[in-house]
Amino acid sequence: MFVHLIEPVPAEVKMKKTQQPLDHSTTRRGLNLWRMIMKSLTIFCKSIEVGLKTGPDICDITDQINKLTRESNIENGTLCATVIGSTGSLTTIEFEPGVVEDLKMAINRLAPPDLEYEHEKAWHDGNGHSHVQAALLGPSITLPIRDGSLRLGTWQQLVAINHDNKPRARKIEVTITGIAGKI
Repeated sequence: MFVHLIEPVPAEVKMKKTQQPLDHSTTRRGLNLWRMIMKSLTIFCKSIEVGLKTGPDICDITDQINKLTRESNIENGTLCATVIGSTGSLTTIEFEPGVVEDLKMAINRLAPPDLEYEHEKAWHDGNGHSHVQAALLGPSITLPIRDGSLRLGTWQQLVAINHDNKPRARKIEVTITGIAGKI
């Protein structure tokens, strides 16, 4: 889905009481310039789905997000991604086996599965730790887009994490806002 902001301002630009335009043509030129700049603002929305094993399971989604970034045709802007569900999270890491295992162990140290959680007293589903882990890492991430590409470090990848005590298909909503390139 694309949303192009064609006319995001009122027909007239309101000036502060202390500001006086030099003449009417100066105000009109400024308004036309502002409209020209704002016309190229684009909002691109799409989602991806990732299958994840029992948590913590970590999946590199960088390639899928890069594909959406290219599809959006946004040259410079911001990407916001949010995993849907209270037992999933998003972050960046160097996606190599050692770091992945280190992160899984750190997540389990932050909210160990074998502790007693109030959530389980109410729901008896065994995933109180999953909710706490996901809340600590967070469901969303915001990344810059420059020159049509995600601005990530050489060894930095975007990952989705399932913290739940069962496999999950995680939906990730992606919103990219910025200045579109040439079509």
